[in-house]
Amino acid sequence: MLKTEWIKQGYIDEPVDLKAEIRRLCKEKDAIILAHYYTTGDIQEVADFVGDSLALARKAAQTDAKVMVMCGVHFMAETCKLLSPEKMVLCPDLNAGCSLADSCKAEDLKKFKDEHPGHMVVSYVNTTAAVKALTDVVVTSGNAKKVIDQLPKDAKIIFGPDYNLGNYINEVTGRQMVLWNGGCHVHERFSVSKIMELKKQYPEAVVMAHLECKGPVLALADVKGSTATMLQYAQQSEAQQFIVATEAGILHEMQRTCPDKEFIPVPPEISESGLECSCNECQYMKMNTLLKIYNSLKYEWPQVEIDAELAREAVKPINRMLELS
Repeated sequence: MLKTEWIKQGYIDEPVDLKAEIRRLCKEKDAIILAHYYTTGDIQEVADFVGDSLALARKAAQTDAKVMVMCGVHFMAETCKLLSPEKMVLCPDLNAGCSLADSCKAEDLKKFKDEHPGHMVVSYVNTTAAVKALTDVVVTSGNAKKVIDQLPKDAKIIFGPDYNLGNYINEVTGRQMVLWNGGCHVHERFSVSKIMELKKQYPEAVVMAHLECKGPVLALADVKGSTATMLQYAQQSEAQQFIVATEAGILHEMQRTCPDKEFIPVPPEISESGLECSCNECQYMKMNTLLKIYNSLKYEWPQVEIDAELAREAVKPINRMLELS
């Protein structure tokens, strides 16, 4: 929610030291803060756990904490609730959506399934609970190939919603999955020309790209994978410079864990404002703020709830993925 909307609802208080108060409330309420790599640095610094969406949800399910604050986007909070139905899950801003998840509505996927009888559905974890409920198995960018490789070779598969990830998996596995035409607005904005310019400027740099990027961008990358894959590579590599094609929030953790290395963000071709900028950011992730986290903890609102019947169906493909990966 916007700050003005919080004020209208009566849910607003701004202490002097937000980080200290957030940690105090976590102790008082037996709560943990989960922060995605794409949130701002100050949020990552106050969090108990920083990671990608599914890793955070699994970590939260393994803790004894009664309350979790998911600082990411709404589908991530839903995933936390699916894996920890007995816990209170707070989402600092319910307006923090996801262009990729929004590109695949449950009613549209159901119609698409009806048009492709005999096909199983493999869905990227970046989907709503309603879409997961129509899915046979969920995958992440880190385990998609491993999961797909374990499915029958003659299986007819619908893969969604990320077309770029699905196309990459088709290429490396030889599959011919039917691809949903969805995408992440951040990763779609990276361009070949911008990367080529950076390669000329930093000839020794390693190019890393997320699998949600377009094929021509991935073709230029030395390292292709999830945020966790890129972070681990940077930590273990002897290289000193890295050109990074994913949401710029990951650079905070990269720089924190590799202080002596240089990370260069790939800018978008054109920013949403129409002006060129030096990085590529998700405005939904940036809707999370320390003030919203504080008020969410203090007032235990907004809470994420999922219909019990829907939740029973939506958690099945996640559990299936965990079995296969």
